[in-house]
Amino acid sequence: MNSINDFLILLQDDLGLPVTGADVGAGLDRVPGWDSVHLLSLLALLERTTGRALPLAEALEAGSLEEIYALAVAS
Repeated sequence: MNSINDFLILLQDDLGLPVTGADVGAGLDRVPGWDSVHLLSLLALLERTTGRALPLAEALEAGSLEEIYALAVAS
């Protein structure tokens, strides 16, 4: 995963979420189809994709997909 576009493709193709670039900065409660199960699935997917563990406590506090992406690229 080298860019936010790669992240969007991951969300669309692997999680089946109908998200666009406009959804990335929105609050998670505004992301189409988002629920708490998606967060856990996304974290597991990101860990497999990046080969690194993500900080769970910080991910649980994330308010947007953009914040989750930032955690994934920083880890």
